[in-house]
Amino acid sequence: MPIPAIAPYAMPLDADLPVNVPGWRADRRRAVVLVHDMQRYFLSFFPPDKPPVTDLLGNIARIRRRAAALRIPVVYSAQHPMTRAERGLLVDVWGAGMGEDPAQRELVPEVGRRPGDPVTIKRRYSAFHRTDLDATMGDLGRDQLIVCGVFAHIGCLFTAGDAYARDLETFFVADAVADFSARHHRMAVDYVAALCAVTLTTHRLLADLSAPE
Repeated sequence: MPIPAIAPYAMPLDADLPVNVPGWRADRRRAVVLVHDMQRYFLSFFPPDKPPVTDLLGNIARIRRRAAALRIPVVYSAQHPMTRAERGLLVDVWGAGMGEDPAQRELVPEVGRRPGDPVTIKRRYSAFHRTDLDATMGDLGRDQLIVCGVFAHIGCLFTAGDAYARDLETFFVADAVADFSARHHRMAVDYVAALCAVTLTTHRLLADLSAPE
């Protein structure tokens, strides 16, 4: 199925979030921020200048600025066009996917990538699958992953589950991810809160990262 055109919907608030099973707290000395697939191709399916994309871009920008201030590493994931053989079973679900236009795979400037910020090239839903993300985490000596980006119930969710399987404490920023609909968004948040991550809002994340050591 192709990615659908996405209707506007409101981002979740603190009061909307489920109770997290894990009790982890984000720590600036241990964390890496992953900005997941914030490319022009994927964002083109959202209505411009309306939520959730306005909140998504604003909250990721806030997280990126705070990460810079606190010297927290930031990693970006991105997809590139793949041949039919490289896409494999993705073709059966999503069709041909991203085209050859280089502009489609650009990271949008609002997410604030800076020179030296790594970009890991994805081939499947999880940002860990056949990429260098796990090695990057090890090289940085970090064991917490903060996930933001698109799409919440697909790549963001699979990446959170994969991080958990690698014993990385994972934080799913509920108002800094976006999805096909409020229903899909809520499903992703509920799933990770129960099974593999801490869900929280941008405001709460920034407060935890800035807390005194």
